[in-house]
Amino acid sequence: MAVPGRPNDEDEEDNALFEEEGIVDFVDSDTPPHLRDLSAASQLGDAQALRLALDNLTGSIDEPVEDGDTALHLTCLYGHLECVQLLLERGANMEAKDDDDAIPLHDACAGGYTEIVQLLLNRANDAEHIKRMLESVDSEGDTPLHHAARGEHVDVIRLLLSKGASLTKTNLFGKTPAELPDQGTEAKRLLEASVTAMEC
Repeated sequence: MAVPGRPNDEDEEDNALFEEEGIVDFVDSDTPPHLRDLSAASQLGDAQALRLALDNLTGSIDEPVEDGDTALHLTCLYGHLECVQLLLERGANMEAKDDDDAIPLHDACAGGYTEIVQLLLNRANDAEHIKRMLESVDSEGDTPLHHAARGEHVDVIRLLLSKGASLTKTNLFGKTPAELPDQGTEAKRLLEASVTAMEC
């Protein structure tokens, strides 16, 4: 999963790509040339540029554009609701996995983007599809609820729990979602109260 705001060790000029019109700066110069416009529009949240990139796309909408992330992963990661809507309308796969085995729902939950999480869950065809997304684990064994809990995103946690997310699933480090938020936080209280209610 690409991480927004992570400092880049390389000089910005090393990542600049020259085109006839001028210089375009891309976060990842390893992005295949035919996906660069798609990648840039997804990261910037430019819906008009994304629409144009999709109209001119020669590959698959689900082809990885950066670090194994699809355009849908990136728009969910950066919280670009309008772009997420556009990609879903164009048929982007909500269960595509990135290099860390995360699906776009993991990214939206990690960022605390409640509207995007709601949109993704609403677009799932049926209860089985929702269950599959909620139970999807990344390479560290984290479910989307683990990501929301770690970020202490209370509204996302509530939404996931209302859809049936598991409170008991442990990740590779043996941690349940309730063990991830800091003590004394609203997220910690909500998850612990949910665990208690489940045990009764």
